[in-house]
Amino acid sequence: MLMPKRVKYRKSQRGRMKGKAQRGSSVAFGDFGLKALEPHWITSRQIEACRVALSRKTKRDGKIWIRIFPDKPVSKKPLETRMGKGKGAPEFWVAVVKPGRILFEVSGVSKELATEALKLCAHKLPIKTKVVTRPDYE
Repeated sequence: MLMPKRVKYRKSQRGRMKGKAQRGSSVAFGDFGLKALEPHWITSRQIEACRVALSRKTKRDGKIWIRIFPDKPVSKKPLETRMGKGKGAPEFWVAVVKPGRILFEVSGVSKELATEALKLCAHKLPIKTKVVTRPDYE
């Protein structure tokens, strides 16, 4: 699972996901990318599931870039606990994704295989996505 080695603060507030992605909204490294169309929290488990699906589908031929990193801790109180007594312990890590953000990139494989692999990856995510191509690709 992806998670930061260390953070300044153990617990964070929820925040809000207003607006579109400012950075990371164009295909920069690979030839094909998976673009988010909705705002959402993507957990480290979902990112890992996508990574496994991509590497298995491409048979580890091409190169894969993961453009998001789960750096926000999400805390939860234990089940059947009364209200009060402070904030719960950090349970898992999420990446805050806004619309327009490129999540994964692939290169070194054919267009058909890359699209198929990225669509398979999209099924692992809780948001609507679309497969995009680098503007100067052929």
